[in-house]
Amino acid sequence: MIITKTPFRISFFGGGTDFPDWYRQHGGNVLSTSIDKYCYITCRHLPPFFEHKHRIVYSHIENIKDTSEIKHPAVKGIFDYLDIQDGLEIHHDGDLPARSGLGSSSSFTAGLYLAVKSLSGEMIDKYHLAKEVIHIEQNVIHDVVGSQDQIATVYGGLNRIDFMTNDDFSVSPIIIPEERKKELNDHLMLFFTGVTRFSSDITGSQIKNINKRESELKTMQEMVPEAINILSNPNISILEFGKLLHESWRYKKQLSEKISNSTIDEIYQVARDLGAEGGKVLGAGGGGFVLIFAKPEIQPKILERLSHLICVPFNFEDNGASIAYYKSE
Repeated sequence: MIITKTPFRISFFGGGTDFPDWYRQHGGNVLSTSIDKYCYITCRHLPPFFEHKHRIVYSHIENIKDTSEIKHPAVKGIFDYLDIQDGLEIHHDGDLPARSGLGSSSSFTAGLYLAVKSLSGEMIDKYHLAKEVIHIEQNVIHDVVGSQDQIATVYGGLNRIDFMTNDDFSVSPIIIPEERKKELNDHLMLFFTGVTRFSSDITGSQIKNINKRESELKTMQEMVPEAINILSNPNISILEFGKLLHESWRYKKQLSEKISNSTIDEIYQVARDLGAEGGKVLGAGGGGFVLIFAKPEIQPKILERLSHLICVPFNFEDNGASIAYYKSE
């Protein structure tokens, strides 16, 4: 039996430039971090004593005799891609809701792929794991997704991710003092809107608008090194990071009318009225989680005004996708 543990992620800057349609022409850059909220995948060989060959447990339970019957797209994609013949039992558990802008789909795919490969005795490094997850999501499942979530959840940590025009990528950890990283973490609040959605419904409209929004995307891309400079320079107030998030959010909203809505706008405006420097909706938008950047001393006021929402405390993490438990059969 194997249990994998794959973190969710928060994307700060550069989202949208990680779509192949963009970076194959212009290159792309994002700044993101993984957080200490995880997707857990338990995987074991299923003894041949049951009527079903595979058992898959997530928000639904699938007891199936043949892989062609699998309904979960990521599970079916991996089973088909790896031509899995042995009976497997798979359980999914997540710390936070799926389809909420935290890269949960990629965390699931990465965790399952790592589990299945490890169960068969094969080792895979982070680079090739991320590559495989991108391929499965974009070319096997045909999800309308970018390429940052797969890398962020696999590698873990606070990173700049660069996308090349030849479909390759590089990951550069942001090396800053722990005090500075804690200062950033302490200024962030994560609120759940209560709305989950399929990101492909929104990203599809963004991709259609890519050529029309070249100016906005280039500006958002240029914010990545600017944000890194703020974090790396102790003489620059951390509040400048929050102000830059606000600017990025203004540009992101222009990429598609589906990114924001009255609920998200109201949450954001309440926080701004109480003194928050900035923030953004995470992931594709339309619901999920809203990230707020605010001084620690004003956060109690924001919590009080947004008490109808769930605020999720979190910390940054550095490990990425990993094997949490292994027992040979």
